[in-house]
Parts: sequence; C-alpha cells; structure tokens
Amino acid sequence: MFLHSGRRGCDRGAYCTGSMADEPKEQQPSAPPAGEKPASSPSSASAPPAKPAAPPPPPGGVPAKPAAPAPPKPPVVLQTPLNNELVERVRAKFGPALVEATEDRKQAILTVECARLAEIALYFRDEEKFDLLSDLTAVDWPKREKRFDVVLNLYSFAKNERLRVKARAGDGEEVPSLHGVWPTANWLEREAFDMFGIVFAGHPDLRRILLPDEWKGYPLRKDYDIIEQDTAWVKENLGIESGQ
Repeated sequence: MFLHSGRRGCDRGAYCTGSMADEPKEQQPSAPPAGEKPASSPSSASAPPAKPAAPPPPPGGVPAKPAAPAPPKPPVVLQTPLNNELVERVRAKFGPALVEATEDRKQAILTVECARLAEIALYFRDEEKFDLLSDLTAVDWPKREKRFDVVLNLYSFAKNERLRVKARAGDGEEVPSLHGVWPTANWLEREAFDMFGIVFAGHPDLRRILLPDEWKGYPLRKDYDIIEQDTAWVKENLGIESGQ
C-alpha cells in the first residue's frame, strides 16, 4: 500500500499523511478584551419601525361617516302565557279560581286562589297524577297587597312532569294546610311558618322547626334586618350581647 502526502491521494480514498495544518483555515474574529462589549455592526443596529402608510383619502375629499351603532338587543322574555291541555282542564273545572297560567323556561306555573288551594291540590294529586310534593316554600313581596307567594313544586311519576303552583296570601291571611294531601307538607309548612310567619289553617302541629320557639321575627321576610337578632333571647340563653 502506497502512502501519499498530497490531497490527490486523499481524493482517491487512500490514507493521507498530510497535516491538517496544510488546510486553509477561516479567520475567526478575535474575542474582545475582558470588560468590553463587542461592537455591533452597522447592519445589526436597531432601526426605528417604519410608520404605517396613511390610508388614501376618500373620493371627492369627503370623510367617511362612522358606522352606525348596533341596534339594542330585544329584552329576554322569561315568562309567556300558557294555554295547554292541562290549563284548559283546570280552567274548565275551577273557572276563575285559576288566576294565571304562565311558562318560564319550559316550567308550567299556575297561580290559583288561596282559599281553594286544598281543593285544587287534591285535584292535581288524584286527577292529574302529581303524587309528589317535592317542595313547599314562599316568596315575600312586601310592597304588594298580598305580600306572600306560597309556592308548591309538584312532580308526577306517571307522566314524568313537573308543575309549579302558586297562591297569593296577605300578611296574617290563613292558607289551607295541605298535610292531608301530601304528608311532606307537614314539615314544609312548619318551615314556611318559621321563616315567613305564614299561618297554615288545619295544620296539626304548627310551630317553629328551625329556630327556637321564643325567637322573635321571621328571618326570610324582606323587612327583617339580616343582622338583627333577638337580643333578649341571645343574651338570656347564650350569655352574650347580640352580634358578638
């Protein structure tokens, strides 16, 4: 095997004894002295950004009018009148005792006369198959003549339907008890009495269920101060001043 010292032999794939020093090297930039920053080349210097070109003037020199504001969105209507087959049957049987029928987000709501609430509730249970009273509560509207809405939420297992029934009652007006129609009304009416002071006529044991019997006032009435407490009861039973 012949050894060549020239690049010609290397081009033919043979072993080369030529030194790498024979190859030309690129000039490397010398490092700047310690403590000095490298000088930036003129091409790398930051130039201010170019300003965007102004839009061409409109034809005729008249400036364009600003776009008209979007029209306001129509108000969202939550409650709409309801007149389905259930409403027709109730109206045919009870006439003006059905005060109002509306639908709110696919929830049927029937407002009935307070004096006939027990009679209408029995019809809903037996004829319309709303066999569960899932909730009974109230809403206080202190500026209204009949300030309370007594609210019943009913459910029918047979039809898989829900129905909300309301009856309006004034302060001190008795509301017929429904414990004989749905047994769960017993505890739910006691809670409405405890929180709102609504009296349910015919209830077998109408007394407070959450607060002590001696408590004064009804916390869920709108005119009941949220930080008000029965000072005398708190001081007598807890030994502290109210609000401590």
